[in-house]
Amino acid sequence: MKPKDGYSGEELLNSTQGLSYNDFIILPGYIDFNPDDVDLETQFTRNLKLKRPLVSSPMDTVTESKMAISLALLGGIGIIHYNNTIEEQVAQVRKVKRFENGFITDPVVLSPEHTIAHIDEIKEKFGFSGIPITVDGKLGSKLIGIVTNRDIDFETDRSKKLKDVMTTDLVTAKVGITLAQANELLKKSKKGKLPIVDDEGKLVALMSRNDLVTNREYPFASKDTNKQLMVGAAISTKDESKERLQELVKAGVNVVVIDAAQGNSIYQIEMIKYIKKKYPELDVIGGNVVTIEQCENLIKAGADALRIGMGPGSICTTQVTMAVGRAQSTAVYRCSKFAKQYNIPTIADGGIATIGHIAKALALGASTAMMGSMFAGTEEAPGEYFYENGVRLKRYRGMASLEAMEKGGSKRYFAEDSKILVAQGVSGAVVDKGSMFDYVPYLVQGLKHAFQDMGVRTIKELHEKLYKEELRFELRSLSAQIEGGVHTIYSYKEPKYL
Repeated sequence: MKPKDGYSGEELLNSTQGLSYNDFIILPGYIDFNPDDVDLETQFTRNLKLKRPLVSSPMDTVTESKMAISLALLGGIGIIHYNNTIEEQVAQVRKVKRFENGFITDPVVLSPEHTIAHIDEIKEKFGFSGIPITVDGKLGSKLIGIVTNRDIDFETDRSKKLKDVMTTDLVTAKVGITLAQANELLKKSKKGKLPIVDDEGKLVALMSRNDLVTNREYPFASKDTNKQLMVGAAISTKDESKERLQELVKAGVNVVVIDAAQGNSIYQIEMIKYIKKKYPELDVIGGNVVTIEQCENLIKAGADALRIGMGPGSICTTQVTMAVGRAQSTAVYRCSKFAKQYNIPTIADGGIATIGHIAKALALGASTAMMGSMFAGTEEAPGEYFYENGVRLKRYRGMASLEAMEKGGSKRYFAEDSKILVAQGVSGAVVDKGSMFDYVPYLVQGLKHAFQDMGVRTIKELHEKLYKEELRFELRSLSAQIEGGVHTIYSYKEPKYL
């Protein structure tokens, strides 16, 4: 038998020592294809597929409707957090389900009694200033005008009311117009904005010439059978979540994640059974898990996918505070191998900081990677940018940080009714990563190159090679890790993305 370099996944990860993503390297395979020949389609849950193996974490500084829309358009899926009221979470899900490519379904709207100064504030905050004006300043009421830069650029009195400067000679389109028709109408009108109104002249959406100029087709968009973007939502194991779940299902949610730091509990098992009985068509993701025993209990209860990770996140201190958890690479391999027997996909959640970490998570058997800090600094993440020491940042906090727990995140840690809250995470900041529409294509292309180097064209093939022991690994010493990164140079400029 021809000798093989390196070690199989079983040899590497079935040991007494837990390993992280940085502790090992994947040995190269044989290349006979281009990176663009790689197909990253994957099984997200038992019944749902994604074109890209990317999932955003249900954290209140990571995933709301803007993140979920952008990620779904780009082939992944976002999971809306539950650190909010039922009404607020449902509204976020509905925004995703109502989204139509090219149409702004929740435009900023003002009333005729607002002033030019209000336009200035919007421009400063959001970077645009073409604002539709309705009777009461709300979406869904009668459209009476629009204010653009040309209406206010030379006005010195910024306290002047919008009713005195707005354009009332409007070009509008009726609800139901297609993207192509709206595009043609914008071209002919030479206007910057195209309000979409119903039969009563009430504003329901907006189109922007700038959006159309930059708009691309999204052939990999994650859509359901109704051709709507797919979206997930997190719930807890509390009884309150049964009411929350009912409203989420009405809103059209495609999958729910039972969000618990330690998923192997009677509370989660009972919640999974309840969901599968009452909503059999709804896929449920159980977790978090890191051991075979945990996986077995949740799979038996009816989970359609498992979320793996306990304490590896960049803002999580569970392993330090609670002395419980598992090194992430070991957890992903062990749990994924067990779940494979039942055809249950797994999600590697936490510890991912680079494209290489995503590739390693998939190489260890995960079908998708869930990320928090990787997406937290993007334009589509909740929150506003701020500067610290000249660096543009966004807030990022663990759902077990005191700040998040006081707002409601304690539901995830069975601590909602506790008089004393013990933090298992911290609050911090991450560097601006720009738009998801630039960032995700970069991640995807990097992943394709990683797959090429491993000599595999698909995630399915990658998993087959893993379990046939054809995919080979090697441990890395600390010196090897240093050697594998930037070293021994005087200075260098970091790339925008890693």
